[in-house]
Amino acid sequence: MTPSGLVEADIAIADGKIAAIGRIDLPADTVLDAKGLHVLPGVIDSQVHFREPGLTHKEDLATGTAGAALGGVTAIFEMPNTNPNTATAEALAEKLSLAEGRVWCDVAFFVGATTENAETLGELERLPGAAGIKIFMGSSTGTLLVADDETLLRALGNGTRRVAIHSEDEYRLRERHALVKDGADPVMHPVWRDVETATRATQRVMRLARQAKRRVHILHVTTAEEVPILAANKDLVTMEVTPQHLTLAAPDCYRELGTFAQMNPPIREMRHREALWQAVRDGIVDVIGSDHAPHTKDEKAKPYPQSPSGMPGVQTLLPLMLDHMNAGRLTLERLVDLTSAGPARIYNVASKGRIAVGYDGDLSIVDLKAKRTIESKQQATRCGWTPFDGRSVTGWPKATVVRGHIVMREDELIGRPIGRPVRFAECLGSM
Repeated sequence: MTPSGLVEADIAIADGKIAAIGRIDLPADTVLDAKGLHVLPGVIDSQVHFREPGLTHKEDLATGTAGAALGGVTAIFEMPNTNPNTATAEALAEKLSLAEGRVWCDVAFFVGATTENAETLGELERLPGAAGIKIFMGSSTGTLLVADDETLLRALGNGTRRVAIHSEDEYRLRERHALVKDGADPVMHPVWRDVETATRATQRVMRLARQAKRRVHILHVTTAEEVPILAANKDLVTMEVTPQHLTLAAPDCYRELGTFAQMNPPIREMRHREALWQAVRDGIVDVIGSDHAPHTKDEKAKPYPQSPSGMPGVQTLLPLMLDHMNAGRLTLERLVDLTSAGPARIYNVASKGRIAVGYDGDLSIVDLKAKRTIESKQQATRCGWTPFDGRSVTGWPKATVVRGHIVMREDELIGRPIGRPVRFAECLGSM
């Protein structure tokens, strides 16, 4: 799948870069026969939580990127709500150090906005290995929170790169928390974190982003009501949806999975899922991110609302979306746009996101017709489960190539971890 569409061709990769595309007869150290398969640009999962440092009983950079490689993902952007939070240059440097020699795909790390670092975000966002700035408007896993307009405006006013935002209104969450007393049914999760919690925050972001003249990216959009708001502001805003919100629906998911279906923002009713698919078809959605957010089975089994929100997803992102493609919900071209070209465009990634000469040799090689069953025992994540256990899908990643290195083939990791920091066009001058 090239920028010109599907072509039958060979790909030559030298020194980590695509050197030629076409009929190629050159000597090579390694040859991968992909006859009968589709070679896609390497999938970039632009929202994962790999929990290191501080929460490594749930996940770490080695296990998280192993799952990414097994799922056909060649690069990930990791979120800052670890312990300590990634809110300083020192914390970012520590994550980059922890990743060295341990990650199976290329990586970048978001810096979390806080009241204390709002004035220095413009410097922090340009550090090598930084994916950009992440703002939590509503409380979720961890302690990062920027709830008030004054601090939000300060954060948006410092820096130039696109800011990723968890858009839920903290004040409304606090007002409605009494709805979910101990022992409540998990089906109450989208009642507590209701549609207005999301729309109120997103409307505030639009107003403040325009005031600050700052590009923003709204993560894991879940409501039908947010879609027209975002569509009316496409000059400044981009939009993400997750496979979970495109696949599951309330109340059935809570009846079947209980707290294992609990995430923030919540899985909502069918009308919202249908609106998100319409936004995919209309071109309003810019990217698919997994929001991989693992917790142990014991943690998830706690009674609601003591149970933490989040579910793993980096290894199942591509199989689920290939299955949706085979069901006719989107084309292969649109899938590539949402998982490769889209994240590269949104975050101005250098040399990734397409199969083209001069770009990184990142490839997600898939069998579009393979019929497989997703199982918890396949998952590399330390938490050891997936909400999609037992789900049959059509379409499966067969090999993952990162800068010319085959890191996964036929469901097995190959070689050693060779991941490096992702580079961004807006930061090349600081490297």
